Amino acid sequence: MSGHSKWHNIQGRKGKQDAIRSSQFTKMAKLIAVAARSGGDPTMNFSLRIAVEKAKEVGMPKDNIERAIKRGTGELEGAQIEEVIYEGYGPGGVAVLVKCLTDNKNRTVSDIKHIFSLHGGSMAGAGSVMWMFQQMGVIVVEKDKIETKRDDFDLKMIEAGAEDISEAGNLEIKTKIENLQKVLVAVKEMGIEPTESGLQWVAKDKVSVSDEIGESLGKLFGEFDENDDVEDYFTNAE
Repeated sequence: MSGHSKWHNIQGRKGKQDAIRSSQFTKMAKLIAVAARSGGDPTMNFSLRIAVEKAKEVGMPKDNIERAIKRGTGELEGAQIEEVIYEGYGPGGVAVLVKCLTDNKNRTVSDIKHIFSLHGGSMAGAGSVMWMFQQMGVIVVEKDKIETKRDDFDLKMIEAGAEDISEAGNLEIKTKIENLQKVLVAVKEMGIEPTESGLQWVAKDKVSVSDEIGESLGKLFGEFDENDDVEDYFTNAE
């Protein structure tokens, strides 16, 4: 399981339900702009290609995508967007990483600190939480799409560089960062379109939480979902 699988699945369902909201497009535009700094051609820039695919999944218009790319490459003027990861502890002391894309770090850190404190958590200093996670490539596919060819699927994923394949409702494939593109190609060569792919911070060890803590975490992460600067979040909570 990834560092935030159950909670991220909740976020994913919510994202699809709210895809028409402008805030969802705002998040996607920031993600694309940051990725486009390394080049505006999705065929040559893997990170940009993944960002564009995510934007299309939530129904972001083509014009919006193109403007975001041009903003990232500098063809359009706009405030500089920075990627920053905040560390903290949620209810019950669970570790939380919050990945943000922002053009105003003062505003964002104030918002994140407020959200943590509002739900029984707290911000932490740099390095306090990060060591509990490792960054990996994660690909999620619907389990029922491969049930008839599971053995062949697992073998091809391992050959492509998959480190782990686990079931948590759907199938989750974890890889080293350098093997993500190779494994993603192998998935698509089998005629399967992933429901999610990209880099995630995966908890090295998971911790179980009570129903009460789980409910509080759900509220905390719901607030992160609503914040336009929050691109993703990760936890070691089981």
